[in-house]
Amino acid sequence: MSPPVAPPGWSRWLVPPAALSVHLSIGQAYAWSVFKPPLESALGLSGTQSALPFQLGIVMLGLSAAFGGTLVERNGPRWAMTVALICFSSGFLLSALGAATEQYWLIVLGYGFVGGIGLGVGYISPVSTLIKWFPDRPGMATGIAIMGFGGGALIASPWSAQMLESFGSDSSGIALAFLVHGLSYAVFMLLGVLLVRVPRSEKPVESAPSAFDGPQVSARNAVRTPQFWCLWIVLCMNVTAGIGILEKAAPMITDFFKETSTPVSVSAAAGFVALLSAANMAGRIGWSSTSDLIGRKNIYRVYLGVGAVMYGLIALFGDSSKPLFILCALVILSFYGGGFATIPAYLKDLFGAYQVGAIHGRLLTAWSTAGVLGPLIVNWIADRQEDAGKSGADLYGLSFMIMIGLLAVGFVANELVRPVSARHHIPAPREAADVTARQQSESA
Repeated sequence: MSPPVAPPGWSRWLVPPAALSVHLSIGQAYAWSVFKPPLESALGLSGTQSALPFQLGIVMLGLSAAFGGTLVERNGPRWAMTVALICFSSGFLLSALGAATEQYWLIVLGYGFVGGIGLGVGYISPVSTLIKWFPDRPGMATGIAIMGFGGGALIASPWSAQMLESFGSDSSGIALAFLVHGLSYAVFMLLGVLLVRVPRSEKPVESAPSAFDGPQVSARNAVRTPQFWCLWIVLCMNVTAGIGILEKAAPMITDFFKETSTPVSVSAAAGFVALLSAANMAGRIGWSSTSDLIGRKNIYRVYLGVGAVMYGLIALFGDSSKPLFILCALVILSFYGGGFATIPAYLKDLFGAYQVGAIHGRLLTAWSTAGVLGPLIVNWIADRQEDAGKSGADLYGLSFMIMIGLLAVGFVANELVRPVSARHHIPAPREAADVTARQQSESA
């Protein structure tokens, strides 16, 4: 499938909606916590076990993005969006079969492995294209699209909760909810497949700079630089801190206020997940657009430094004030989303637009790592504390302290980022194909 080139007069503002149709769909992953309690009850799972499909999905997201990034650059966004559609929808259908037959391994395989591949390929599918369409505002452009991934749960969370209420929260009800998800998202993602286009030239807007102005670094050379690995640590630490709350959001707020005079109901917990999704979504467009004004390093100082303060406030005072708990969680999730939306522009600043999609894909292995670390830290410690007879906010105090330490590590890594050495630059964008061909010949 050849990349579809925009005809003369095509508006670049049609590309973000195409990206949004895919990202809003795969962003359902952030509503997984709504399915955790029903799965635990219907199939007799622990909190750690019910997190496994989500964890594997994030692992596969990073791995498929890393290994598929070059294919996305080569085949274009329409090919990538088609692959994402097939894998993501098929993952739900397999999960529906697993829930109907009470075979949990099928849910792990479907949602986690197959669906996770759809997550990874779909996530990176529009990034390089958007940067090339909007070289004057890369942070805003990627923020618009990646906003959809953060906002997916804003739709999926109440929608999933309503389906479970209507269909039932037993295994057959869960299966039917998975089936409806798979079919509905297939139709919605098809809109993006049909709409997306790539620009006809390096300067889609005459008054804007070329996306290829400045130093350009190939994906092969980028992974050999300390800048790449500093950003890998930055992303991993920021994602671990955010995903630790997000994956267990519904049961976490219930636990925090279970023994108070104002306990949180199941529907209110689902609403809290939707609020987190809104903050996640708003942070992706708001903070990434701000990075166009104040710079990428400065905005990550905010994400990591202020994020650590928010975690400290929740750990110390969260169970005594519901507004404080919600406010701090919303800020953390806005930073979490902002970090995802800003990282492609940070990569473009350091490595140029040439193969930025492939570089971005390789960097998302940090997300795979964080997808295991965040839920594992929060769920494992909560399970152990519960076994020790603790309850409420005491289930999470230790894990929150660990998150503060991880954010501090990310802050230091961000401070170490410097411009990429000239020895890693390719000669010029027009010679990029020759450089790539020569590198492939050398490695053959």
